[in-house]
Amino acid sequence: MAAPNSTTFSHLSFVLVGIPGLEPWHPWISIPFALMYTAAVLGNCGLLLLIATQRRLHEPMFVFLSMLAVADLLLSTCTVPNTLAIFWFRVREISLNSCITQVFFVHFASVVESGVLLAMGFDRYVAVCNPLKYTTVLTNEKIGKIATAIVLRSFCIVVPIVFLLKRLPFCASNIILHSYCEHIGVARLACADITPNIWYGFAVPILTVVLDVVFIAVSYVLILRAVFKLPTKDARHKTLGTCGSHVCIILLFYVPAFFTLLSHRFGQNIPKHIHILLADLYVLVPPTLNPIVYGMKTKQLQEQVSCVLSRKGNCC
Repeated sequence: MAAPNSTTFSHLSFVLVGIPGLEPWHPWISIPFALMYTAAVLGNCGLLLLIATQRRLHEPMFVFLSMLAVADLLLSTCTVPNTLAIFWFRVREISLNSCITQVFFVHFASVVESGVLLAMGFDRYVAVCNPLKYTTVLTNEKIGKIATAIVLRSFCIVVPIVFLLKRLPFCASNIILHSYCEHIGVARLACADITPNIWYGFAVPILTVVLDVVFIAVSYVLILRAVFKLPTKDARHKTLGTCGSHVCIILLFYVPAFFTLLSHRFGQNIPKHIHILLADLYVLVPPTLNPIVYGMKTKQLQEQVSCVLSRKGNCC
């Protein structure tokens, strides 16, 4: 039989294999994945409910934290249920449009989360370096504009990926060696030139993650300068403590992100299943741990949780 003509034929569905090479272990791997996803959903939904119902938490820092929780829920929910379906029920087929939609939301949620972390860095900078102007600088109107800018930036950066994938014909293999659809992983299955996809896939992290990290680093340099000018050691520790949870969240998000990016670009000798496990953990670990870190390191959250659990009437 003659090979299909790439100009007239394109796959309308793909097959996700999960974690290649570890198929016999899928049922066992699914257990920690399911537990972490459940913890991520419960933790982030609980955090959103607490912030929405407790007026004492209606502050800029907690508004940004609620945005982070939404981004975490989107990032994990658009990937993990699909992965668990592969592990448990061997539901591996996904349509081309569904695959491209998943690619969009994975990258969109990641860029939104990076933008929210940058906004939280600006929030900490104002709180430490200009505390008297905090309420005038970060008004509800300005927070709304920041949130809108984060969403618009993420949409404008990620939506070209959809068109870059839609233009490609997929007339060779339709087997995706991954547990969810990812831009370059899908593009590599095309029987056409994917140079624009490769370059754009390389530019997106530079335009978002790298620039955001640079701006966050600048904000913390300025914060440290202000902290070391404080007169007492206790004042310095107390001020740094207000930034501790944000620093932990930054590390939880950016360290796996950079490690995954670098391993895909330069880790050709790393086994494929390690690549996929890293990518899966990238969409699982930050959403799972972010509510826990903020709950453990933010005194206001601890007080409100204790207040709600003790059913006191003056929690708000």
